[in-house]
Amino acid sequence: MRTNEVPANRVQANEAPTHETPARVAVVVIGAGQAGLSAAYHLARQGMRPWDDFVVLDANAGPGGAWRHRWDALTFDAAHALHDLPGLPLGAPDPQEPSSAVVARYYGAYEARYGLPVERPVRVASVSRYPEHDGGSLLVRATDGRAWAADAVVNATGTWDRPYWPYYPGRETFRGRQLHTHDFRSAEEFRGQRVLVVGAGTSAVQFLLQLDAAGARTAWSTRRAPEWTDRPFDPAWGAAVERRVNGRTQAGLPPLSVSAVTGLPLTPDYRAGIASGVLASRGPLRKLTATGAVFADGSAEELDAVLWATGFRASLDHLAPLRLREPGGGIRMGSDGVSVPREPALFLVGYGASASTLGATRAGRAAARAALQRLPSRISG
Repeated sequence: MRTNEVPANRVQANEAPTHETPARVAVVVIGAGQAGLSAAYHLARQGMRPWDDFVVLDANAGPGGAWRHRWDALTFDAAHALHDLPGLPLGAPDPQEPSSAVVARYYGAYEARYGLPVERPVRVASVSRYPEHDGGSLLVRATDGRAWAADAVVNATGTWDRPYWPYYPGRETFRGRQLHTHDFRSAEEFRGQRVLVVGAGTSAVQFLLQLDAAGARTAWSTRRAPEWTDRPFDPAWGAAVERRVNGRTQAGLPPLSVSAVTGLPLTPDYRAGIASGVLASRGPLRKLTATGAVFADGSAEELDAVLWATGFRASLDHLAPLRLREPGGGIRMGSDGVSVPREPALFLVGYGASASTLGATRAGRAAARAALQRLPSRISG
């Protein structure tokens, strides 16, 4: 079995070239989550040599991608479906084990099995065009001073680093606790407290049920009435969702949130929450006060805490030097869902339709194949 041990003849981190003399590789993959690992697997399958031809840069201290940061109370059976990585089925983990532990172990085993060249922790500061070389190379700079010049870059940075905090009047004067999904750890912290959950996605629904079970008194605010659906989440549904999301990104518009496209599934637990009144929205939030919230209908609620389950935005700040944004605010994507017409050497996965666990593995494969088409002479074997 191959491992991902660093070759003995590889330049060590403290000897690595800086941005003045960057290391030269064919492909840089940024991010070692589901989509990034899928892309790396397919690069290796097509003959690209780990470390010599391609490298994966990951900002985390260990395997697992964004999953390693999820709260311990999010057990595997309660998490969104996790799809297998190519070539190694996940199997049947203990449903009561924290999903963070399950995924970190699975991704770590995957990296080792296929000898994937994951360099961590490496936080990418910027990706820019590299005019010193012909052929449209890109320069990837890390915050620690290292740099790589690549013929193609597969960006798989996801959304976890960009929690979205919407502004409402009074948010800065509220004297209770405010936190985002990103920082949630345990519903037990809120036992006996009055908690407002803001957001219309599945995360908001799951938090409401957890908080209620832990003994908190909850209120729920959504900008629009929750969109419940009892249709099966089957391949036909998935294809329809992808078409809708791809239609926006191909027009250069920002992607919609997942729940805005899919609706909320009417699972037995959610039906019970609706029947009990826990999953009943108070409607739009108008403002926060020093001690609570006022809703659009004029009603008010005293609060101890506000949980902003308001989602995430794509973590793409490091791509700013490439000037990819369209007037509509998004990045225009090609018909394949991964190419970027403004920058032919860049391929985005985890953006738009591929931000879901359903599409990430497939997008990684598409990005790897598209990247390889830019450098046929570099493929060996």
